[in-house]
Amino acid sequence: MEKLLILNPGSTSTKIACYEDEKQLFVESISHSADTIAQYDTIIDQYAFRKEMILNVLKDKGIQLEELTGIVARGGSLPPIKAGAYFVNDDMVWQLKNNPAMEHASNLGAVIAASIANPLDIPAFIYDGVTVDEMWPILKITGFKEVTRKGIGHNLNTRAAAIRYAREHDKAYKDCKLIVVHLGGGISVTLQYEGKVVDIINDEDGPFAPERAGGLPIQSFTSYFGASGMSTKEMLKELKSRGGLVNHLGVNDSREVEKMIQNGDGHARLIYDAMALNVARCVGEEAATVAGDIEGIVLTGGIAYSEYFTSEVKKNIEWIAPVTIYPGENEMESLALGGLRVLRGEEEAHTFVKTE
Repeated sequence: MEKLLILNPGSTSTKIACYEDEKQLFVESISHSADTIAQYDTIIDQYAFRKEMILNVLKDKGIQLEELTGIVARGGSLPPIKAGAYFVNDDMVWQLKNNPAMEHASNLGAVIAASIANPLDIPAFIYDGVTVDEMWPILKITGFKEVTRKGIGHNLNTRAAAIRYAREHDKAYKDCKLIVVHLGGGISVTLQYEGKVVDIINDEDGPFAPERAGGLPIQSFTSYFGASGMSTKEMLKELKSRGGLVNHLGVNDSREVEKMIQNGDGHARLIYDAMALNVARCVGEEAATVAGDIEGIVLTGGIAYSEYFTSEVKKNIEWIAPVTIYPGENEMESLALGGLRVLRGEEEAHTFVKTE
């Protein structure tokens, strides 16, 4: 029997879970106020307070550290990596502390995991980090040689959905040809082809979403940015957290938008339908990438619970391939199942090498 601790630090919360094999013993999400986070100058400065909080939760739940056989953490902002599991080693901890690809709370996951796992002499892993990059080289090219497309996105949830699809269809993941769409605060559309995430239209250049602006007409945006008086940092925050539904309708919850529609708000319907149509268009773009050689399309993420939204997307993409819906983000379960596959010898973990 394997007993796994699962760690998922986010910008304003830390999610903690414990699994015995596939059975979830508990999951808990602790919110952190803006005032608490503001006390720390950098992400890594939050290490001690988040670790102490995790250990307190385990104590409250009656989980003895000595019972653990492994730890799986959300992958942080590493340089481009392969899909699947990586051992948390000294190189990875150094990278996340000293030279991460970007500042994000997920960088704390592996650092805290190592500090707990090493004294216990048990393995720690990350699984399907946000910087998984298996894109075909031709898909990275843009019309400006200094700017390339990057494989950054919701890899954890979309690969878990694709692996589930393969299992339910009695196939190996490496034999599947799928388009998997993550519908959350950000929206990404992935092309998962013969065992690799060969392309991703992420929430920077794809559909607008509840909080993300998505892809924008570059000339119009450049003019807007120049006239706004905002710094680059301020504008990036606008694009990431104050775009999409927030910008148009003042809410980031799709359920609130659907209430507005039910109450006869025609403008809310127009914006929501536009978001759904943008998703469908990106699915079509990925289908064209492989000349329609797609066996299935999977919709996952929190908005996939919405029958209204998924039906709007489906009506424009079902001609490409059958559509399967797996609602929810399922991050903690995805991390646990990935760790179990490694511990059971069903997958091999990669070894990370730092870059200065």
